[in-house]
Amino acid sequence: MKLSQVLERLKSLSNPDAVSGMARFGINPHNTYGVSVPDLRKIAKEAGRDHALAGQLWSSGIHEARILASMVDDPALVTEAQMERWVKDFDSWDTCDQCCMNLFDKTRFAYKKAMQWSRRPEEFVKRAGFALMASLAVHDKDASDEQMAKFLPVIEREAGDARNFVKKAVNWALRQIGKRNSNLNKAAIRTAKEIQKSDSKAANWIAADALRELTSEAARQRLRR
Repeated sequence: MKLSQVLERLKSLSNPDAVSGMARFGINPHNTYGVSVPDLRKIAKEAGRDHALAGQLWSSGIHEARILASMVDDPALVTEAQMERWVKDFDSWDTCDQCCMNLFDKTRFAYKKAMQWSRRPEEFVKRAGFALMASLAVHDKDASDEQMAKFLPVIEREAGDARNFVKKAVNWALRQIGKRNSNLNKAAIRTAKEIQKSDSKAANWIAADALRELTSEAARQRLRR
């Protein structure tokens, strides 16, 4: 599939009403067509894996084209330099999360970047660090408990960041790690209780929300299964 064909397809699916709705949910409406994720997945399936096309889509600067880039890129061909270039361009939580869930968590740099980005001051770069942790907790079925547990002190360290898009990602990472198995559930609950001792409102929200889910009957039943 050529870049011009993809961009024409995205334009034909544009929905101005959807763009207004996205803006209400904190998604940057600039250079945005309002194309749904299911429609983007259909286009990605037709295009197949294409590293060169992914680079072109990202360079277009169009919101949906960048999400689509994360769907068609080949994680085996993604370089550390590319990840650094793309993460600096994140200007919306959905672009950040889609890139982490569709692509970055499948690269050989995923664990390294999760740790590095968690310390960065830029809001969406920092969010990407924790979105990567959450994505790895869900997708990396072969990861050991030790690998996942290394994220917990980082989550505790950064729980005081009051920025909305950061604190929600910190919470997301904590909850996903705690849902992997009973050992990590106990470790995540311990981490949440440590976070709860902070006088930070953001930290208290992160801990309370995580504990609500991780100690619920639904969580216990799921872990037993």
